[in-house]
Amino acid sequence: MRTIAVVPYDEKWPEAFNAESLLLQTLLGEVAKAIHHIGSTSVYGLSAKPVIDILLEVADINELARCNAAMISAGYVACGENGISGRRYFIKGGERRSHQVHAFAAGDEQIIRHLAFRDYLRENRDIAATYAEIKREAASLCNNDAQRYSALKANFIEHHLQLALIDQKR
Repeated sequence: MRTIAVVPYDEKWPEAFNAESLLLQTLLGEVAKAIHHIGSTSVYGLSAKPVIDILLEVADINELARCNAAMISAGYVACGENGISGRRYFIKGGERRSHQVHAFAAGDEQIIRHLAFRDYLRENRDIAATYAEIKREAASLCNNDAQRYSALKANFIEHHLQLALIDQKR
């Protein structure tokens, strides 16, 4: 069972993303249209689970399937949609997960949502600090149950995601 721990921000997270982004670009070539650092590790100063979240934009989500062998050779496990229609999800690091890739076709609504929430947290330090506290509390209450951890954060995320999407339209 994976341990869910929220740790203080690590200055090495952007470097870890950059290194993995270069690896993914090399592995995927023209299949990768854009690679973004998302999730809490992408927000300077924000406490997080020490897992680098990567948003991969591809022209055709089905074309990504031909790259599964390359992803596996780089240590990833292909998890299919994993509960989100239109996504391809890859994890790296096993029980000590280090990276997760969320791949969507360019233009997918999920890309807009992920980037809007990330940018909103980057621009609103007080809200990011509140989110860090909610995450620490969720980690202490969830007994390493990832679904419970996510559920304990869901209301905060949904409320602030809606605000982020409104901000984005301005």
